[in-house]
Amino acid sequence: MFRRRRKERGDALDELAAEGPDELAEDAEESDDSMESRRYNLPPAPRPDGPWDVSEVRDPAEGRVDLGGIFVPGVQGMELRVEVAGESIVAATVVLRESAVQLQGFAAPKSEGIWGEVRDEIASGITKQGGIVDEVEGPLGWELRAQVPVQLPNGANGVQVVRFVGCDGPRWFLRGVISGQGAVQPETAGLLEQIFRDTVVVRGESPMAPRDPIVLKLPNDAQMVPEGIAQDEGGRFSDGIDPMRRGPEITEVH
Repeated sequence: MFRRRRKERGDALDELAAEGPDELAEDAEESDDSMESRRYNLPPAPRPDGPWDVSEVRDPAEGRVDLGGIFVPGVQGMELRVEVAGESIVAATVVLRESAVQLQGFAAPKSEGIWGEVRDEIASGITKQGGIVDEVEGPLGWELRAQVPVQLPNGANGVQVVRFVGCDGPRWFLRGVISGQGAVQPETAGLLEQIFRDTVVVRGESPMAPRDPIVLKLPNDAQMVPEGIAQDEGGRFSDGIDPMRRGPEITEVH
């Protein structure tokens, strides 16, 4: 079951997860020193375990959901949501029990990767908001593990723990945002990490500026459900998860 989800200004995590890297960069105050320390963009590294370019797999639809710009692996018991910016679908989120991973593809230069630079920009945007960011080498390579300030439903200030992962491919960049238990306890995120690795990206041949989002589409048999309506268990992409329920990734700040 699909749920169409629109971003709201009050949800800091949704804004960080769904906005493009350029918007995060605009939140960061740059100085001469920061410009000098900016990373060099290196050619994309090999991807022996994925994520995959559509040219690298025989049948991208086998075991995956076709969203046009990306093919998302299907996993038993998962719920698949889409993220909307204006009239375009720009991201997909796989919810699996108490964890989730948001997937979003972007166009990238042909000869260089951008994940190192994007990490800098995301980290700057989060720290400017008062959050905490650690850069670590995880199962998917270099990633950011962040505590993002949020406002809890009761109006209190809190933090949400998230992981930003990424991969440079041929003329594309795939970003993942892991939240929930898979962010709080990264050792439990093996299945979400495998979903990220087994995603197939379809960049297309149309001209695109670097960092333009790769627009997605709904499958022909998709059934749209408004956010906040409970689903019957056993649906194709649903496991009965209440989308309004906050997981253990949110803690109150006293």
